[in-house]
Amino acid sequence: MSKLTHLDDKGRAAMVDVSPKDATERVASAEAVVTLSEQAFALVLSGNVAKGDVRAIARIAGIMAAKKTSDLIPLCHPLALSHVGIEIEPIPEKHALHIVASAKTHGPTGVEMEAMTAASVAALTIYDMVKAVDRSCVIETVRLLTKSGGKSGSFSRADATGKKPT
Repeated sequence: MSKLTHLDDKGRAAMVDVSPKDATERVASAEAVVTLSEQAFALVLSGNVAKGDVRAIARIAGIMAAKKTSDLIPLCHPLALSHVGIEIEPIPEKHALHIVASAKTHGPTGVEMEAMTAASVAALTIYDMVKAVDRSCVIETVRLLTKSGGKSGSFSRADATGKKPT
């Protein structure tokens, strides 16, 4: 059985020493889904939310969050990100928005947490922007979709579960 990497041999929280690891291209993607009321969903798609273009602002918030991941998650390494992307697509039949965040770097450790932080903060930003008309919206399905690079190799949610991601 594998051991948790963020614990030292005495069981205390510890930052992983990545100095012996090879620098390789690391890429990860994560998703979040925000389910809205019919009214809020229509407002978001129309662009008529008083605070501005919800999807554009959520995209910027997600990118900014990825760059601050090590400030938010105590044992994450600060990374020089070479790319962060956020796609937000409507799911009309669910009155939902599907967020896919991707992150990329060339270094000794992965970018899974940066992608998941980006997706999460983009979702939280959507909530913040629509809460005046829909406090019941739900953020769900925040999860890693893919990762590649490094010693542990690649991961794909579709490969792991046999199901296509949301």
